[in-house]
Amino acid sequence: MEEEGLVSAATGALQPALGKLAALLGDDEDKRLRGEAELLTRELAAMDAFLLAKSSSSSSDLIPSAQDKACMHEIRELSYDIDDDLHDFMEASVCDKSAELAGLLDKMKAILGRTKARHEMIAKAVDDLKERVAQVAERHSHKRSKVDRRAPAILDDAPKLVGVDGPKEELIQLLSGSVESTQQQPTPNLVAIVGSGGTGKTTLANQVYQELEGQLDCHAFCSVRRNPDKARVLRSIYNQLYSSYNNLDRLSSPRPGVRDLPGLITMISDYLENRRCIIVLDDIWDVEILKVIECAFPTASSGSKIIITTRIHAVAQSCCSTFSGHVYNIRPLSMVHSRQLFHTRLFNSEEKCPSYLEEISGQILDKCAGLPLAITAISGVLADKASEKEIWDQVKDLIGRALRNSSVEDMVNIISLSYLDLPPHLKTCLLYLSIFPEGHIIEKENLIRRWIGEGFIQKKSGYTVYESGEMCFNDLINRNLIQPAKLDETFGDEVKNCCVHDTVHNFIVSKAVEENFVTIVGVPGVINPDPKAKIRRVSLQNDGEVPPSLDVSSARSLHVFGRNVKIPSLSEFRLLRVLDFENCSQLEDDHLVGIGNLLQLKYLRFKHAKAVMKIPEQVAMLHHLEIDVNGYGKLMEIPMTIQERLACYVTLCVDGYETVPDEIAAMQGLRVLEGLNIYTQSTEFLKRLGQLKKLRKLGIIWNMYDMGNCDVNYDKEEEEIEEEFLSSICELGKAGLESLHIFVREAADAYFKRSWFPDPQCGLRELIIVGDFLSEVPTWVASLVNLEKLCITMRVINERDMEILRGLPSLRHLRIYADADEDDVSESRAAMEKAMEEHPNRPTLVWYED
Repeated sequence: MEEEGLVSAATGALQPALGKLAALLGDDEDKRLRGEAELLTRELAAMDAFLLAKSSSSSSDLIPSAQDKACMHEIRELSYDIDDDLHDFMEASVCDKSAELAGLLDKMKAILGRTKARHEMIAKAVDDLKERVAQVAERHSHKRSKVDRRAPAILDDAPKLVGVDGPKEELIQLLSGSVESTQQQPTPNLVAIVGSGGTGKTTLANQVYQELEGQLDCHAFCSVRRNPDKARVLRSIYNQLYSSYNNLDRLSSPRPGVRDLPGLITMISDYLENRRCIIVLDDIWDVEILKVIECAFPTASSGSKIIITTRIHAVAQSCCSTFSGHVYNIRPLSMVHSRQLFHTRLFNSEEKCPSYLEEISGQILDKCAGLPLAITAISGVLADKASEKEIWDQVKDLIGRALRNSSVEDMVNIISLSYLDLPPHLKTCLLYLSIFPEGHIIEKENLIRRWIGEGFIQKKSGYTVYESGEMCFNDLINRNLIQPAKLDETFGDEVKNCCVHDTVHNFIVSKAVEENFVTIVGVPGVINPDPKAKIRRVSLQNDGEVPPSLDVSSARSLHVFGRNVKIPSLSEFRLLRVLDFENCSQLEDDHLVGIGNLLQLKYLRFKHAKAVMKIPEQVAMLHHLEIDVNGYGKLMEIPMTIQERLACYVTLCVDGYETVPDEIAAMQGLRVLEGLNIYTQSTEFLKRLGQLKKLRKLGIIWNMYDMGNCDVNYDKEEEEIEEEFLSSICELGKAGLESLHIFVREAADAYFKRSWFPDPQCGLRELIIVGDFLSEVPTWVASLVNLEKLCITMRVINERDMEILRGLPSLRHLRIYADADEDDVSESRAAMEKAMEEHPNRPTLVWYED
């Protein structure tokens, strides 16, 4: 991706426009033209500084007036238009330069003619842009008036540190049936947790869920939200129940072809016959989904548990009349627990709170009225100001009236304080989350790729642009404005997915729409303010459809969620930088017609787009494009012209059973390949796999029984497959493979006897070997001098194994799945703990006995 200024919510596209203007005019010798351009550049730079100052929390304690807000909005809109115009001109200029001319004389004449025409075109463009900037400057004066100091932080699961144990035990008692119910029929026990937003309902439900899930046969946790797709909810419940009972990972989880409600109800009912489960249905807004769930439960499923969370008391009462249920009204935190939560977030322990802050601390907590979301918000404000009493006084005064009524308006007041305390680049990254549906689980990597494609991330010295984006993601996590939804399943040291608390989500949607940062289509209650305004980003959700009156020709990104959305024509979106289709089973090849005309496209993603058979060849014409094909259905065809493009970054996730075409092994831009079953691939594919020099992450399934019906020469074919694969693995290790995930079945030890990575220069940083138990750590693991993370499934750990693991110089995380049936498993664990304590890095050890 070319280096240019950042696009931001505060300054729009002013910085990229300035960069393009400098690049375009840098080699011009026309003095008048240069003077005009410098004047335009100064005016644009002044506007950029004004917008940054107005959006920065460090610009005294001033708030923008209505006049300033109007000015800021108009400058941002102008910046996008200028940036688009400059890009169009530069594209036209490049095309002209690239014309092939016959003969040296003709070529020189053509260059002179084009240079003259180019000067005239640039002069006209500069005049036009200067006039437009001047018009805006004349209409607005940049007066500044008061701005409140704002502050961050909100993390729904924060109260799990305090005040949860008592309520958790009460709920477990209610679910156990120890509290008498008025109903005697053998239906699942149900508890409905009721409370307003930010009171910790989901956290409490999750704590009970984690406590009970191991005591029952199967379990599922599903966020329902407003206007749920009932079939989607049931599919999620079934998949989780099935996977938890059978202890399967995602590659082995069922993907039922049944789509209709009656079929899904029958599947769940049949599956739960004679099985007990616990199900959490989070954030229910009406009783219709409970009626569907009731149909799915067999009457003999006594002993099963259901927890629902809701903000609406009438919904809770109705749910409890359906099952043998109890309403649980969640209570605010006590002052003791409030202080413990507040001080822990600030000082790590209550004892560290300075005495001079004790009184004001109590005053702040009194205003928060025991609401966990409010407490974490205020603690986030003060996180880097923990010793500045003056700032604490200001924050206390800014909170306003006490939040005794737990109203949404009060909570939003604190969230808005959080928002404006962010630096401009984090404001932009946070507002961008408004494109996702409420309650959506957001994949970190996908989010960062979108940020990069939009131009939000500035590459930091010494880091890649992705690593710089990861820092922004971590900042938002640390400030508690987004919540970890899923940690690294194996090592638990990295957030893989996140979500946004619904109260925070409502705020950023309102803010993004108000500032014309995002246009959201298909969500009831979201009103985009001005139908005549130019659209910058479009999020299509639910059963949304882009109305004909909406001009999307200036949109920079299109985000499509769900199978009920009507896919718009790409011919209307000529300026797209980011195009993402998530769970769009209705997306077909015809919908991608014209994608080759999206010359600025930088990130293209398909997740579960099962009906798309082929990525259009025109995509190969797009420069600096990243393609993410993420799904577990039939692998779409990727044309050779795309495969041969070195600049194209490609991620492929397959379902673990399908055969990947041999041609994929020629895709030099392939960076991630997951779900590859080596016994369903041709030997030619496995041979060419080692040529993927840019492959950084590989996930494989090693199970020879997946070969199916083979010829008589079975042993020879198996040996040939393994030889070719191991040869390729060696090549990938030399080329820079960083992560290898192996799921192994049957004859596990035999697979690892040979040398996988003989080259001492192998850069592998992460190795995961799970599935069947190994009897020893493979010898070649000792040569992995760069290995930082190791997960391995072992029958027993002996002294030899510990010596290998202790000798890995870069090891930081070690996870061992041990066979619980082995007699000396506890001795092995104690010895391994000691070995890791003696390691120079003192790696984190997670020991799990299966």
